[in-house]
Amino acid sequence: MNIILIKDVDNLGAAHEMVEVKPGYARNYLIPQKFAIEASPSNKKVMEERRKQLQKKEDKLMAQIASVTEVLKASPIKIGAKIGISGKIFGSVTAIQIARAIREQKGYEIDRRRISILDEVKEAGMHKASVDFGKDNTVEIEFEVVGE
Repeated sequence: MNIILIKDVDNLGAAHEMVEVKPGYARNYLIPQKFAIEASPSNKKVMEERRKQLQKKEDKLMAQIASVTEVLKASPIKIGAKIGISGKIFGSVTAIQIARAIREQKGYEIDRRRISILDEVKEAGMHKASVDFGKDNTVEIEFEVVGE
């Protein structure tokens, strides 16, 4: 029996994908649990239209990610920290501080959980962090720790 998956199902397929399964599995589990619908001609048309809309939305999102990436790579972000005489900072720089600096200096709101610092920041100077936008879109940004 051919069905169209509404949600991702482990060991079967992804959402909006047409798969063939045994009739009992489809009627007794997938369809009642709202994981799938029967692959009738009208359902095929509806799912194809939904797939096109999702593709357009994803393309628009990728364009936005590309523009944000260019802005983030354009110039390093400056982060102020208290620095001792030897050049070491008190404490360390966190993802929260980087997210706040991006918001204030670049004008973009990025969740702190998407930012990961590549090496421990204990000294003033240039350092690197990566921002994960999801779906294999990761950008490496530079930030500079300066004394306050």
